[in-house]
Amino acid sequence: MGKKKKLKKKQPKNLREKKLKINELRLGMSNVSLTAKIIDVSEPREVMTRLGYRTRVATATIEDDTGKIELTLWGRQIDEIGEGDTIEITNGYIREFRGGLQLNVPKRGEIKKVG
Repeated sequence: MGKKKKLKKKQPKNLREKKLKINELRLGMSNVSLTAKIIDVSEPREVMTRLGYRTRVATATIEDDTGKIELTLWGRQIDEIGEGDTIEITNGYIREFRGGLQLNVPKRGEIKKVG
């Protein structure tokens, strides 16, 4: 008798890693992954966190071929990327801020410069 081959299903390692386009983003989404270009970064400002720590925060405007969204940058993120960079975001989430959608990347997420 011949050996039976085990067939492996071809699936992405993490189904949530699907890259989205900016026009697909909706309020309340989490595990957001996308690639976009930074077109503007605000001057960093110092703020006090809920835990009483001082940190810097800035807002970047990012775009892809479908639209634009504001991205919040915290601490070291501000120094690691800049205007004109292409970035890849993983595990972000969408919330509303001042009447518009805003993309945030928590500690478990990542912003990586790819171009």
